[in-house]
Formats: sequence, C-alpha cells, structure tokens
Amino acid sequence: MARVYNFSAGPSVLPESVLEKAAEQMMDYEGSGQSVMEMSHRSKTYDAIIKSCEALLREVMGIPDNYKVLFLQGGASSQFAMVPLNLMNGSGKADFVITGQWANKAYQEASRYGEAHVVASSKDKTFSYIPELDPSTFTPDADYFHICLNNTIYGTRFTKLPETGNVPLVADVSSCILSEPIDVSRFGVLYAGAQKNMAPAGLTVVIIREDLIGHARDITPTMMNYQIHADNGSMYNTPPCYAIYICKLVLEWIKNDIGGLEKMKERNEAKAKILYDFLDSSKLFRGTVEKKDRSLMNVPFVTGNEELDAKFVKEAAAAGFVNLKGHRTVGGMRASIYNAMPVEGVEKLVAFMKEFEAANA
Repeated sequence: MARVYNFSAGPSVLPESVLEKAAEQMMDYEGSGQSVMEMSHRSKTYDAIIKSCEALLREVMGIPDNYKVLFLQGGASSQFAMVPLNLMNGSGKADFVITGQWANKAYQEASRYGEAHVVASSKDKTFSYIPELDPSTFTPDADYFHICLNNTIYGTRFTKLPETGNVPLVADVSSCILSEPIDVSRFGVLYAGAQKNMAPAGLTVVIIREDLIGHARDITPTMMNYQIHADNGSMYNTPPCYAIYICKLVLEWIKNDIGGLEKMKERNEAKAKILYDFLDSSKLFRGTVEKKDRSLMNVPFVTGNEELDAKFVKEAAAAGFVNLKGHRTVGGMRASIYNAMPVEGVEKLVAFMKEFEAANA
C-alpha cells in the first residue's frame, strides 16, 4: 500500500526514516531482546534512551544549563493548569494574548486560580492575525505572561516576541517546536504536546527556568508539581516511554539528516512559500491569514463556497492528500506542513489544487 501525504494538524506525519528505524528495532532494541514498548523504564537500557533524548533536545534547541527539561503526560492542555498552579503564586496575576482556541483555554483555566488579564485579542476577525501589543497595558507585577507562539487552528504565528521585562514569558509551542531556532533564554517556560513535530501523541515536553521551580501552591496535586518531576528526572511515575524513544529518533533526524534548526527553518520556509505563492495567485483558493502573521506550519485556506470546499477535501483524499479539512470552528481547509512533510508533498498538493481550480473555477 502506498503512503499518503498526511496534512493532519496532529497527530501528524513522522519522518519515514524514523518510522523505518522504529520498525527495524520494534522486536529487538539494540540487542536487548525486547521492544522499547515493553522494557522497564528503570532499566539501564531505557535510562540511556531518555538521557540521550534530553541531551539531543538540549543540543538541537540550544537550551541553557539553567533550564530543566521535563518529559510529562497530559498534553499541552494539562499545562493550562500546571502553569498557574506552579507560577501564579506571587501577585496572583497573569497576562494573556488571545490568538485562538488554545490561548483562550489557557486563559480560562488560569482564571480559576487567579486574576487573568487579556492584554490583546484577535477574536474580532476570527483570529486571522496577531494583535499589536501595547506594553503600557501589561501587568507590571504579573507572575507570568502567556502566549501561544503558533496557532494551529487559525494559522498565525508570533514573528516578534512581547517585551515583558522581568515578567516570565510562557509559551505554548506545540505546533512550532523544532521548526526553527528559538532563543530559549527569552522564555520562563516553553511547553509542547509532542504529536505535531516531535513524536507520537502521549508525550508533553516542558522546558522551564530553574528559578521558577519550587513555588507550587499547597493545593497543587503531586503529579502537577514541576518540582516533583524535576527532582525525579521525569521518572516520578512511568513516563511515556515509547513516545520519548521516537522523540529521540526525530531529534537524531533533525541533527544528522537535516543539519539542525537553521536548516530546518530554511526547509520550512521553502515549503510554505510554495503553498502561499499559489494561494496568492489563485483565482479559486485564498488564504485566510494576514500575510505578516502567516504560520510556517499550518496553512488554512478556503474557496468561499462550502460545497466546493467539501468537494475539494473529498477529491484530495481520493488522490492521496488526507486530513485537509479545516478545524470544525473555522471550516474550509487547512494544510499542516510540519517538519516531516517533504517538499514534494507540498509541490504535489499545489499541482492537485491547480487541477481542481481548472476544473471548478
């Protein structure tokens, strides 16, 4: 059976070489006589896997020594509560920029634990842009300032970070982590569900500055306390072992096959340009995001006709381009072109779109 081009927003496409390596090692990981799926997380063999994964992530992302890397569970959504439980413990205030559904959910969850302040929102235009920020509206004594760096559903991204001074900047980077270099030192916390650019669903990665650990509220459940996981090397309970193993393979692919995050950024920019250039010249399709705020990872587009959108999604799937239907809150189409989507996948999608346009415009 031929593989399709999978444009899913997550769980999403993985590098074929990673899948092949995992298949090769499925029954016997490096002579251990067992699969990573079944080995003890306390074994020396698995200890080497998780330590290698962390070392690779630190190397590839350039993570400073004063940051902890935590391999957790619960998805990015669990971080909507973990962040305020661990950080909203000084003034009890936090600032939020609402640029989509996930940023709004983070805001709503934090509102349960303290005073959450919306400094800007793009809801007025269905989150099709990143709002301009006025630092005079920021809360000076906020415990943290939260953004969603790339918005999976709506296809926008921050190209300029807010200047928050001494207030720790917290970012959900689920759909853009490892897609380009990030200056980790600009952030207090970065968190990501791994199922878009790193690994299968089940793993959540948190990168947190050490001085922000150890201040959790008394009511914080043990499993939601960053200190517990940091002190136990992400081994307080059984971690998502297989997802961490796949993450290690993906990081090896980025380092050795791609050549690092600068090269990955160039590759992602080239892919995005192919699709955006077509959308900008098309007589049938159009992008929905303001050009200055366009994501490199998630590209929403429409024809302007719901029936035609549905016809396109159906015919695209039949032609081997799957998961192009837009999020239920937006409609239309969305092509998620994460790291593992090859350039040829985007080129062939555009070729199909041209054929569809010729037949239906």
